[in-house]
Amino acid sequence: MARSIIVTGAGTGIGAEIARQAAAGGYRVGVLDLDEAAARSTAQSLPDAEALVASTTDAQAVDGALDAFGTPDVLVNNAGIVRFRPLLEHPEADWRAVVDVNLTGPFICGRAVARRLIAEGRTGSIVNISSINGIAPGPNSGAYSPTKAGVIQLTRQMAIEWGPQGIRVNSVAPGIIDDGMSAPVLADPEVRATRSARTPSQRLGTAADIAQAALWLCSDDADYVNGHTLVVDGGVVSTVLAGMPRPASIDGVAAGN
Repeated sequence: MARSIIVTGAGTGIGAEIARQAAAGGYRVGVLDLDEAAARSTAQSLPDAEALVASTTDAQAVDGALDAFGTPDVLVNNAGIVRFRPLLEHPEADWRAVVDVNLTGPFICGRAVARRLIAEGRTGSIVNISSINGIAPGPNSGAYSPTKAGVIQLTRQMAIEWGPQGIRVNSVAPGIIDDGMSAPVLADPEVRATRSARTPSQRLGTAADIAQAALWLCSDDADYVNGHTLVVDGGVVSTVLAGMPRPASIDGVAAGN
């Protein structure tokens, strides 16, 4: 029997690419999205997929989707939103919406799947999609950076609580990805060129890069990986000191402690 996977926010962007690669790898795929048209479009393009329409923040709707699809072997919590605004000007409604989708959603979906896997005596895997913004916050990103940091910690907590029941939980922290919610930012040619040049790998990431990482984490090849956040960013978060000036005369000079 083919392994099964549910990907949230899979109607478009990174989620759709994860669904596509999962289907190509032989998974039966649940394409879960609040946008019914997008979910159906992605599902219809895949060989063994089903559209599941639900809000990840609605526990009853999520349970209904699981009733329809069955308990998956793998869950990828990909659904997320961003509301750009300086904190001093950030509306509370926007803050709460981002927290609800980005942090409460993975909790609700992860809990629902874990409960069923444990009740059925099965093992499984959950992958939460975080962001390098959860490691190094970006200015004017409102609740996005705090929620993505929360996803990393939620991943660890899920791993230590559910690992003994045979459920591995990991996360992927994408960098600057040429897809999804980054599309409006990268539509500016100057911004696009600058971001590419400042990435050590000298290119923007793709949805395929993230899909490959997520599917590796839930594969048997990663069987001993649990509670880990895999940063997939071309080296961006490693450049924190790259822009800090240092006199050329210092290079090559040994200094004491």
